[in-house]
Amino acid sequence: MFYNNRIYREDLKYIFRTVNSLDKLNNCNVLVTGASGLIGSLLVDELMFCNEIGKFGINVFALGRNKLTLEKRFKTHYNNKYFHIIQHDVSYPLDCSYKFDYIIHAASNAYPQAFITDPVGTVMGNVSGVYNLLEYSRKNGLKRFLFVSSGEVYGEGIEDNIEFDEKYSGYVDNTNIRACYPNAKRTAETLCVAYTHQYGIETVIARPCHVYGPTFTSKDNRASFQFIKNVINNEDIVMKSKGLQIRSYCYTSDCVSGILTILLHGATGNAYNIANKKSIVSIREIAEIIAEIAGKKIITELPSEIEKMSYNPSTRSVLNANKLESLGWEPKFDMRTGLERTINIVKQVYNQM
Repeated sequence: MFYNNRIYREDLKYIFRTVNSLDKLNNCNVLVTGASGLIGSLLVDELMFCNEIGKFGINVFALGRNKLTLEKRFKTHYNNKYFHIIQHDVSYPLDCSYKFDYIIHAASNAYPQAFITDPVGTVMGNVSGVYNLLEYSRKNGLKRFLFVSSGEVYGEGIEDNIEFDEKYSGYVDNTNIRACYPNAKRTAETLCVAYTHQYGIETVIARPCHVYGPTFTSKDNRASFQFIKNVINNEDIVMKSKGLQIRSYCYTSDCVSGILTILLHGATGNAYNIANKKSIVSIREIAEIIAEIAGKKIITELPSEIEKMSYNPSTRSVLNANKLESLGWEPKFDMRTGLERTINIVKQVYNQM
């Protein structure tokens, strides 16, 4: 699986060497929700890597809705005394006896099809999820709570050339069903700040841009992952739009190093963008890079009505990460390098299954 893959372990080692003060996590209990997802699964592996390399003694709690999925994903860690699985849906109150030092809340529907097919679950997984976990923290004590939000909270920008900093707020059409995601993230962020203000709980917020990497799930229907799935299956790349939308992107390892930097060094009650200024590209450009790497063609198909409904209406979403960089964080992987690593890791892991 991923953990023993050579390239993947290079990523784990990079994060370990890059994030300052990881030893603050020594002998702590750390809960990661959404542990089988794109970001959460790498976070779990990184914390276990800290135990392996740094002898940190972190008790890592991987929380997800499907126990079998967690067991399969973390088969490498399953018999490790520092690794623990919690089967739970964060939409409901957490009922367990553990006292967590840190919670990283990364559980959420994060792919466009889910916004259309399960908009209620998308809202509740964010708003109720944050509420339930913060209530658990309030009653049981906690050093710090980190909420993984999204760059989609900025909505649509008014100007074409603008970069979204943490104070920006753009337009979201509340009557568009896809608004379930950015609006739920906005509300959940406010709830974090409210708990800090009213109850003194330390909360910090990470706002990742569009994140890509080898730990994507089979359900993820974002365009970049569909292109990667095409080449993994030895198919030409299928585009279902002109792909002119411009986005900030970030490789998973850079994203996780950013999240851990925010967890350990971010100011309480603050939000931080995570984005790579060297990876501001259009969807079409991503398809072209992947096609060149894999030696494939790009073909165009008409999207289904469900697919069209799930498209992000924003034509340009570029995040300014200066605030996070001021904490000492710096992304390493440009778009091409990150995509090459993603494809190579996934190919090797799938061939070994």
